[in-house]
Amino acid sequence: MDNLNELDVFKALSNKTRLDILKWLKEPEKNFPKQQAHLPKEVSIEGGVCVGDIQDKVNLSQSTVSHYLSLMQKAGLLESVRYGQWTYYRRNEETLAKIAEFVKQEI
Repeated sequence: MDNLNELDVFKALSNKTRLDILKWLKEPEKNFPKQQAHLPKEVSIEGGVCVGDIQDKVNLSQSTVSHYLSLMQKAGLLESVRYGQWTYYRRNEETLAKIAEFVKQEI
C-alpha cells in the first residue's frame, strides 16, 4: 500500500470499537442522526461527525475516543476537519480502497 503502513492499518482495525466507528461513519446520517444539529449551516454531513457524537455512541471516555480516532487517522483510515472548536471525522475512502486492493492482491 503506497505510503501506508500495513501494520498501522491492521492494528487500528483490530479493535471492535474502532471497527464499529469505521462502519458507522460509512453511513453517518443513519448512525449519527443528531449530528446535523451540531454542524454549521454551511457545512454538510460529508464534513464528518463530531467527536462528541462518536463518544456518545460508543459510551467511552473522551480521552479513549480521541486516542482511537487519532490512531485511525494516523493509519490513514480517517480524515479530520476542524470547524471552530469542534473536530469532525470522516472515512478516508481512498485509503479504504487501497486496503481492499491490498487484501485482494497480497493476502
